Formats: sequence, C-alpha cells, structure tokens
Amino acid sequence: MKYLLLISLLLAMSCSDKTRSERISIASESQGSLIAILDTIWKAEQGPIRLRDSLMKIYSAESEIVNEQQAMYEKNHIINERKVKNILDKYGWPTKEMAGEQGNWTICNVIQHSDNAVRIHYLPMMRQAVKEKKLEPRFLVRAEDRIATERGDLQIYGGQMKYYPESKSFNLWPVFDPENIDRRRTKIGLDSIHIFLKERFDFEWDLDEQIKRTEEFERERNKLK
Repeated sequence: MKYLLLISLLLAMSCSDKTRSERISIASESQGSLIAILDTIWKAEQGPIRLRDSLMKIYSAESEIVNEQQAMYEKNHIINERKVKNILDKYGWPTKEMAGEQGNWTICNVIQHSDNAVRIHYLPMMRQAVKEKKLEPRFLVRAEDRIATERGDLQIYGGQMKYYPESKSFNLWPVFDPENIDRRRTKIGLDSIHIFLKERFDFEWDLDEQIKRTEEFERERNKLK
C-alpha cells in the first residue's frame, strides 16, 4: 500500500513538473513571438519614414518621391496599428522582458502616428505603465503633446514639430509657458528643450521667438471663441 502511494505521488509530481515545463515553454515561445512581431512592426513603420525624411532633405516636402514614401508609410501603418491594438488588448502594456529592448518604443511610435482617438484610448494604460516602470516618461509626454496639438491646444513639453506650407519650413508647435518649459522637462527626467530639438530635429530653440509664437497662437485662438 505504501509503495502504491509512493508511486502515485511520484507520478503526480512528474505530471506537475511536465505541466510547469510546458507552461514555461509556451510563455517563452509567446515572448519570442511578441518580440519578433514588434521587430517587424518597427521596420515596416520606420523604414518609409526614415527614407521619406532623408529624401525631403534632398528634394522638397511636396515632391513626388517623398509622397511615394509617405503613401507607403500610411499603408503600413494601418496594418501596424491593428497589430499593436491586438497586443495591448491581449497582454496589457508589456514589460521590457516581454517586448524586448525596443518593443515599447515600437508600440509608442505606432500609437503616436495614429488618430487622436487611439492615443486618448491608450493614454491611461500608458500612464499606468510609467508608474509601474514599464515605460519611460519620455514616451508618455510625446503622446500627451500630440494629443494637445491635435486638439489645437498649446503643447506642454515641446515634442511636436509642424511643417508650415506658407514658409515651406518646420517649426515647433507653440508651447505653453515657454519660459518654464525646461523646468517641466527636467521634473520628469527629460533633456532641456534646446538639446532635444537639436538632437532630434536639428532645430535651434529660440526662446524669444517661441514666446512671440505662443502669444500669436493665443491671440488667434481667442478670436475664434
């Protein structure tokens, strides 16, 4: 009788270990699959954008060759957005271990390129991910600035540039309280606006100019009220 009980216990332990191993294997496979999917999304999303921006420096923003890359990016983005929504709705905001080193950057880029309704929908999830140390604050503030600019509001952290056809040049979307922008950026661990704009867009921050642009923006907005 004792031997039968021992054999039963050993079989149960063996089955338990096998089940645990299978779960670990499935989890590892899912993790590897998720990283691979995000890597594919990154290449499809960023490839046309980078080529477009490089061509823009050689030709004009309205040139046919630039428009071709823009069309390719827009086509890819529709697919990428659907994939990212599926990931977030299935897993929640993934950890770095789940998504890989570049995974969260990929997800945030696709959200950033989506409609404002998509950004607003996932904003609470992004805020929670920052609290849980799953997401760097810089990705959250990019989304918040983009939401503000799409609403026609002043941006807070200065992450959004805009192409102005009348001058055929890029400039910063007007910023709330430009004098204190670095104080806001430093508080959440970001570089100064001067360093960020120079490194990201090769654009020079001019405080006096941006104060004037903010004042003009507010005057025009008040006229519409």
